Amino acid sequence: MAAATPRAAGKTPGKPGIARIISASLIGTTIEWYDFFLYGSAAALVFNTLFFPDSDPLVGTLLSFLTYAVGFAARPLGGVVFGHFGDKIGRKKLLVLSLMMMGGATFAMGMLPTHSTLGVGAPILLTLLRLIQGFALGGEWGGAVLIVSEHGDDKNRGFWASWPQAGAPGGNLLATGVLALLAAVQSDEAFLAWGWRIPFLLSGVLVIIGLWIRVSVSESPLFLEAQARAEAEAARAGAAGKQDAPVVEVFRRNWRGVLTAIGTRLGENVSYYILTAFVLVYVTVHLELPKSTALNAVLIGSAVHFVTIPLWGALSDRIGRRPVTLIGSVGMAAWAFAFFALVDSESFTVITLAVTVGLLFHGAMYGPQAAFISEMFDTKVRYSGASMGSQLASIIGGALAPIIAVELLKDFESATPVALYVCVTVVITTLTVLVAKETRGRSLAQEEHSAAGDSSTPTSASATIST
Repeated sequence: MAAATPRAAGKTPGKPGIARIISASLIGTTIEWYDFFLYGSAAALVFNTLFFPDSDPLVGTLLSFLTYAVGFAARPLGGVVFGHFGDKIGRKKLLVLSLMMMGGATFAMGMLPTHSTLGVGAPILLTLLRLIQGFALGGEWGGAVLIVSEHGDDKNRGFWASWPQAGAPGGNLLATGVLALLAAVQSDEAFLAWGWRIPFLLSGVLVIIGLWIRVSVSESPLFLEAQARAEAEAARAGAAGKQDAPVVEVFRRNWRGVLTAIGTRLGENVSYYILTAFVLVYVTVHLELPKSTALNAVLIGSAVHFVTIPLWGALSDRIGRRPVTLIGSVGMAAWAFAFFALVDSESFTVITLAVTVGLLFHGAMYGPQAAFISEMFDTKVRYSGASMGSQLASIIGGALAPIIAVELLKDFESATPVALYVCVTVVITTLTVLVAKETRGRSLAQEEHSAAGDSSTPTSASATIST
């Protein structure tokens, strides 16, 4: 029998312990999102001319965003693979692997020849590297939020687990900040010639720092307990005790949890990429304003977003995951229309206000999300369930959002259809959350299948995990 883990012995990590776990998760997640968002910003600003030059501006941007969407298409596959092994061999090992894959792909993008040098091979290689990025990020989110959720206590999980969520605006802040700095000190010609490569090559340095921090954290105590129980049960039951792979188990017993996670993420995902990626296209191509106007607006909004996400997570510990999420989804439904009206003012101050308020509403949906989704699944399938629910939403949400928005803008030459699109998706999120079960306060050590409203028979805490 495996030795008792600290949690099994009746102890919980103290504040220094959980702070170290949060720091490692936040820094690693920030770096991974930096890599992922850097591509999105470059797709809106430079990839349309460097890799898809034989098109008009909006068509070139649309093609650029198609390669951007490929990264989202790979995320569910990454969620399946990383979730499977994360539920079998642990969260920590997979988090290290995801960071290495993401950083390597991003660094390689900085070395790519462009269309003028390699022709059609350039966008093909770019797409391949984007696939690797998406695969890695598909496994990152679940592991990052779970290693924090499973180390922390039940009372403050919304706050602790929201810190890895802050890695998204943190990464966007870093990516946009580097691009804004380069745009400020370089001419457009120099930026297109070689300056755009600098942020991608910088990823190599960031990954080394992230790996150094991430390898120092301890494995999830809840996973270690579940693994020990599984090994003991497997030894008693022999071959007859084998169970399905975690991803199969998720869809067999927790399919309602997966659907709830998808619906919860849909409006949040769409609104985020409209506010941070499509707005770059809208401001620079449609309104014909300088790149710095859009970049700096997103930069300021992301800074506010980063600070307020943990506050929304903390509020969800007090009043529940559902009420806080509803504040964000209902607010975003109304703000979608005000957002474009304000951006159309062409005033930098007003555009910044539009982006910042939009990201505040987004943060209300995003802050409690890590705890909310983690609490929908049992330990033995939590990595798989959380990853699949979140990453399937990313395909129909974030992957398509910039493409649909650009196409709507091209067809109607107006932002009103885009605002309607955002509104519809956040209404779906609102309805999903209204019918979902509140999960605040659930013990993650408790093995059950009813947290997300699944009516299948609960299993005991000693249920096996196949090894």
